[in-house]
Amino acid sequence: MSASASSTPRKLPMSPTDDDEHSSPPASSQSLASDVPPLGAIPDTSVDPIYAAKAHALNAAIQEIGMGRYQWGLFCVAGFGWFVDNLWPQATALILPAIIAEMRPHRKEMLALAQNLGLMIGASFWGVGADIIGRRWAFNLTLLIAGVFGAVAGGSSSYTGVAVFAALWSVGVGGNLPVDSAVLLEFLPGSHQWVLTAMSLWWGMGQIVASAVAWPLLTRFSCPSTGRCDASQNMGWRYLLFTLAGLTLTMALLRVLFFRLYESPKYLMGRGNDPAAASVIAKLSDYNGHPTTFTAEALTRLGTYHPSSSTSHIRALFSTPMLSASTSTIILLWFLIGTAFPLYNCFLPYFLSRVSGSTSQVYRNYLIIGVCSLPGSLLGATMIELPSLGRKGAMSLFTLATGAFLFAATTARTGTQLLAFNAAYAVTSSAMYAVLYAYTPEVFPTKDRGTGSGLAATANRIGGVLAPLLAMAADLDTPVPVYVSGSMFLCAGVVMLWLPFESRGKTSL
Repeated sequence: MSASASSTPRKLPMSPTDDDEHSSPPASSQSLASDVPPLGAIPDTSVDPIYAAKAHALNAAIQEIGMGRYQWGLFCVAGFGWFVDNLWPQATALILPAIIAEMRPHRKEMLALAQNLGLMIGASFWGVGADIIGRRWAFNLTLLIAGVFGAVAGGSSSYTGVAVFAALWSVGVGGNLPVDSAVLLEFLPGSHQWVLTAMSLWWGMGQIVASAVAWPLLTRFSCPSTGRCDASQNMGWRYLLFTLAGLTLTMALLRVLFFRLYESPKYLMGRGNDPAAASVIAKLSDYNGHPTTFTAEALTRLGTYHPSSSTSHIRALFSTPMLSASTSTIILLWFLIGTAFPLYNCFLPYFLSRVSGSTSQVYRNYLIIGVCSLPGSLLGATMIELPSLGRKGAMSLFTLATGAFLFAATTARTGTQLLAFNAAYAVTSSAMYAVLYAYTPEVFPTKDRGTGSGLAATANRIGGVLAPLLAMAADLDTPVPVYVSGSMFLCAGVVMLWLPFESRGKTSL
């Protein structure tokens, strides 16, 4: 889709009527303020007051324009990033049994370790970079990097080669969630911030597509379970990587050729560029075909905001006791879940292969588990709006249930029992991620959101690096990794109740 102007004209800018530049917001922003939810989960006293006032004016303008063609288009192309974020880690897990059979690596956990090192680097680089160089470059490059190195990995002839290219494709993959979440959130009206939770549907589809493609390829083009295994007999995992790389590159081209991403207006305002921020609001109004009363004066009359230097974004996230507690707790949560999830999920096909029957049955079961994640995403998007739960309560409930189902899975004695417990685990873990992925960017101010989300994602990926190391120490042929994973989910579920901010019903800054 293009960013061409709509045939519906915008209203002419309204002239300000208040002579005092530093008093209350101009009439246009005041008239809009009643239509937007409260300013934010973060108290105004925790951020620069001029920044908060200007963020409120921009929130009101986006609320006035409403949820339209641009936001739904962005929901789709940003969803590609969430899709890829799950697609490629699932691919690593799916190809592991076939690679082990062919290459007989001394440490089968090294592929997961290499992947998570790449994800960690990508999360920190692209997350912080989005606050320094802007959202657009990161948004357009991450898929390209993942697709190119994913294709190269399919041509590897050694375990080391696969691991190296898995790390490189993961540098691209690691930037998708912190960047794409920020990009979408900053264009959503406050009344539609729940859409960010619904983005987890794309994340669930990543596992489903990876599993659906892997099932026929790895069943038909993999070595038999016994005997010698040569590359010529084991082309399935290579075909899988080529297919997923082609799909990723196609999505990268769709982003560049058919959707023009505007720079976030709140990001531009946070950089001190009020005219550019107002220009984006005007373009958004034209694209959606909905007039707006917003003008650049609505920002300039609120005073001059002095943007942070590139080195101060981290300090800003710890600038008050409540912000410090919030940021620290979020980082801890992402670390715990980042360790727990891959400790189990990266080796799930391997666990299934030890209990299930044929190779076909293993990948069929994996596909079923992936499909079960979709209702979890919808459940999460629904329950976060319940006043009795909110974001924090829903997150805690789903995380505790995820840990409980993992402990239950260790009691399975048949493939059917293990499938049932994993189906339940897929529902609750998907709902947990849906809420966590929405809550995290909501409680960071836009000017520091990329950095905050990047820190959280980096902590998540550090946990991912730790996961295969724990697996090495614990031995994958015992239930110990599952016990550790379940315990971490339970711990995270309790910690979530300590988060100082509840973002339900509030517009992000």
